[in-house]
Amino acid sequence: MIDVQRLRVLRAVAEHGSFNKAAGALLLTPSAVSQHIAALERTLGQPVAVRSTRGVTLTEPGRLLVEAAETISAELDQVRRAIDRLAQDRPRLTVATFTSGGRHLLPAALSRFVEAHPEVELTVLESEPEDAVPMVRGGAADLALAYHFDGPPPVRPDGRPGLAWRPLAEDPLWLVLPRGHRLAGRPSVDLGELAGDRWVLGCLKTEAFLRRYAELAGFDLRVGASTTDYFFAQTLVAAGVGVSLVPQVALAGVPEAVAVRVEPPRPARHIGLVLPRRRHANRCAEALADALTAAAATAGATPIGALP
Repeated sequence: MIDVQRLRVLRAVAEHGSFNKAAGALLLTPSAVSQHIAALERTLGQPVAVRSTRGVTLTEPGRLLVEAAETISAELDQVRRAIDRLAQDRPRLTVATFTSGGRHLLPAALSRFVEAHPEVELTVLESEPEDAVPMVRGGAADLALAYHFDGPPPVRPDGRPGLAWRPLAEDPLWLVLPRGHRLAGRPSVDLGELAGDRWVLGCLKTEAFLRRYAELAGFDLRVGASTTDYFFAQTLVAAGVGVSLVPQVALAGVPEAVAVRVEPPRPARHIGLVLPRRRHANRCAEALADALTAAAATAGATPIGALP
């Protein structure tokens, strides 16, 4: 049988890249760390870590064990929090959410949830996906409303380590232009037609997409303003600072600005939920997840499969 404490030591070695640093983090001696790893390798009959002058490299069995250690750690944290909740007068539920999702999807879902579950004490934490996913994994949040642009979702499709991704909606990006812009009256615009315009970034993650597109289209991206708030970005567009790409759920109807459809291939933001993968689901978390699914269908995002 594999010892959980030895998995914990291997996980620290993988995180810190050396036996000495792992020993310091675990308040152990380097010799004790070496002994734990050696005992783990005897149990498996295979090496799990290779030391060199550049540090420690995990073998394939070692990487599989670290994934298992992360899953076990997350599961134990979830169980500990569930046990803590049993001693509380009221059940508690914590949800992490990105800003525009929290503003446009969460209120309707929470209203529905609170009406059905008035006994639950709710906590909402504003957090971007890169921070929200570890919060769910570690048990600091029971679920997270998250998103991703191109590429895979922030949770692996196979659900490891201990998490599941539940798609909610595709949130297409729209061009937001000053009302007097030369292209403001068009039903749709190709991004290449804006090669000479300055851009207002409402989210730094859109910059990478825009730079890739500009490179393919053969022009240099000119950034006039960078913000972390889509509403602020739209007010800057209205003031004539530049043009912007804004997700559909974040369109605010700012005076002196207009939203125009992007011609295919139309970029989109993919919204979903991050939930712990557990044998016994958190009923409150599942109820809020169902409420968020219903909210996404009516809040301006496009349900999965319906993106034009």
